Formats: sequence, structure tokens, C-alpha cells
Amino acid sequence: MSEIDEERQVCDTAVTLAFTVLGKRWNGMIVSSLGGGPSSFVTLRRAVGGISDTVLSDRLAELADAGLVARTVDAGPPVAVSYALTSSGEGLLPILDQLGRWASANLAERAH
Repeated sequence: MSEIDEERQVCDTAVTLAFTVLGKRWNGMIVSSLGGGPSSFVTLRRAVGGISDTVLSDRLAELADAGLVARTVDAGPPVAVSYALTSSGEGLLPILDQLGRWASANLAERAH
């Protein structure tokens, strides 16, 4: 295997790993929504229209396990839970922005 082929294999593995997390429905939208700053569960549910509470809860747990989202509990009263991007999660924002621009330029006509 040539050095170039080995580099492609590493890239393919890395892209596969990235899409293991980001390829799940809603995850990219959740990360993008949190790009505006910390949010409560209810605010996220509104921002990511159409997602059920159960799925949102599952996706937030997965994103937290991946190190992209941090969950903070303020003991209150009342108890308040907020979600925010970690530095790793924030690193995705320029990529998601670029992906959105690409989709607008290349997929907009197919969405209709």
C-alpha cells in the first residue's frame, strides 16, 4: 500500500468515526443550535423542531459521551439543567457552517 493510499485509509477511518456521531439524525442540528450558547432542554426542543423528548434526551447523552456537549445542573431552587458545547463541540461549528453553505449551493434545488 502506498503512502497516499495509507493516508486515504486514515482519512476514511476518521470520517467514518466523525459520522458515527454526526451522522445520526438531529445531532448536527443540536450542535448547531448550541452554537448560540448554553440552552435548556425546552429551548433545544423548540430550536430542533420535530424532535421528541426521548430522542433529544438520548442524543444529548450521546453527544455528552462523545465529549461534544456538557450538561450542567444548577441546584436552584428551582433546579435548572443547561447544555453547552465543549471546546471539541465548538470546533465543529465552522465545519457545520461550511457544510450548510455547501448544502445551500449544491442541494437547495433537490430539497423541493
